[in-house]
Amino acid sequence: ARAIDEAREAARDIDRIAPGEYPTALESLLQAVSVRPRDGRHPRLFIWGPLEARLQRADLTILGGLNEGTWPAEPQPDPWLSRPMRARFGLPPPERRIGLAAHDFVQGAMAPEAVLTRSIRVEGTPTVPARWLLRIEALLAALGAGALPRPAALQSWAAGLDQPERFASIAPPQPRPPVALRPRKLSVTRIGTWMSDPYAIYARHVLNLRRLDPIDAEIGPAQRGNLVHDILDRFVARHPDALPADAHMRLLAMADEVFREASAARPGVWAFWRPRLERIARWFLDQERRHRMEARPLKTEVEGALTIDAPGGPFVLTAKADRIDRLADGRLAIIDYKTGIAPKRPEVARGTAPQLPLEAAIARAGGFSGVPAGEAGQLAFWRITGGREAGEIVTIAEGDDAVLLADEALAGLVRLIAAFDDPSTAYEPVPWPERLPRFSDYAHLARVAEWSDAEAGA
Repeated sequence: ARAIDEAREAARDIDRIAPGEYPTALESLLQAVSVRPRDGRHPRLFIWGPLEARLQRADLTILGGLNEGTWPAEPQPDPWLSRPMRARFGLPPPERRIGLAAHDFVQGAMAPEAVLTRSIRVEGTPTVPARWLLRIEALLAALGAGALPRPAALQSWAAGLDQPERFASIAPPQPRPPVALRPRKLSVTRIGTWMSDPYAIYARHVLNLRRLDPIDAEIGPAQRGNLVHDILDRFVARHPDALPADAHMRLLAMADEVFREASAARPGVWAFWRPRLERIARWFLDQERRHRMEARPLKTEVEGALTIDAPGGPFVLTAKADRIDRLADGRLAIIDYKTGIAPKRPEVARGTAPQLPLEAAIARAGGFSGVPAGEAGQLAFWRITGGREAGEIVTIAEGDDAVLLADEALAGLVRLIAAFDDPSTAYEPVPWPERLPRFSDYAHLARVAEWSDAEAGA
C-alpha cells in the first residue's frame, strides 16, 4: 500500500499511459518492494535474526549460514575513515562485529537443542566452515569426544531438496520449416555457419532473431575490426596506383579521423589503439609495397552476387570482398582483412571456411560490380593485429590451386543447397561436434549445454 501511495504521488509528474501498459508498469514498480510476512503466522515457528534472538529462548534452535564470510561477515573497508582515523575518533574497529557475532553464536548454541547448519556450496562454489565450527571440532577431537554428530535423517532431507523426482532428457532441436520459408539468399560468410551450425541460420533467417547489443557497450573486437577495415579501404581507394612518399603520415591521418569519429565519447579506446595503429601502418605499408610489385588494386569493399539453380528455386550467393587486385598474369588476387583469427589452409581445403573460394567463384562469373570476370590466381588473408607481430599474410592458394578450390567450394555449396531444399532436412545445432563454431548467438536458444550434457552422461 505504501508503494502504491508513492506511485500515486509520482504519477502527477508523468504522462498518461495506455491501459495495456499497466501490468508492465506495475511489475517494474513493485519489483523492488520487499513485503515481509507478519509475525505469528505459525504458533511454534519463529525466524529471528541474531539481534532478535538474543533475548529469546526456544526448545530447538537452528543456526544457519555457518560459513566463513557469512557468519561472521567479513569486515568491510570503510571508504571514508581509515583505521587510525577511527581510533582517533574513538570508534570501534571493524573486527568488533566479529566479536558480537561470536557472542550471538555462543548464545544460540547454548539452547537445549541446537542444530548447526551450513551450505557446502554456494552457487556451485565450495565454501569454508565458520571459524567457530572448526574450533568446536578441534576441541572435541582434543577431548577425544569425536566429531559433531550428523543425523542421517537430516542429511537425507537436505539431499532430497536437490533430488528431482525424475530426469527428463531433452533431444537437440530439429526444426524443419517449409522450403518456401527457408533462406534463398546468404552471404559467403554465412555458408561456413550453415555447415557448422545450421540452427543459427534457422534462427537468424527463418525466425528473424537478432542479438541486441548491450546498451552503451564498449567498442568490441568486431567494431574495432570494422574500423581497421574502413581505414585500409580508404587508403587503398585513394591511392590505387603508386604509393605517395608520405604514405605513412597519410595512413595515420586517416586512422586518426576514423577512430576519433568512432570513439569520441570514449577517448580511452583511442589512446589504447593509437600505438597499435602505428605498428599496423608500418607493417601494412611494407606489405603493400611488396604486393604492388606484382599486383594492382582494382576494387575495395566491392559487392558481388552469384545466382545458383537449385531444387527449391534460384539461390543467391552474395559477398562483399575487402579487396580485389589484378595480378601481373591477368588473374585476380582476392584479399580479406582479418583482425581476428584467420582460417588456415586445411580448414579451407576441407570446405569448413569457404569464404575466399566462393568469392573466387563469384569473380569468375563476373559477379562483382566493376570487376571483369576472371579466374582467381591468389587467395589470401591479411591478418592485422597491431600486437608484437603487427600482422601476417596467410596465403590460402595460388595459381591453379585457387581455381581448384573455387570449383570444389561451389560444388559443395550446390550440394548443401540441395540438401536443405529437401523438406526432411533439419536445421540441427552442431551436427558435427568436431566443427564446433567458435561462438554462436543462438546456442542458448538451441539449449546446446543441456542436451549435450545429457548425451555425455548417457
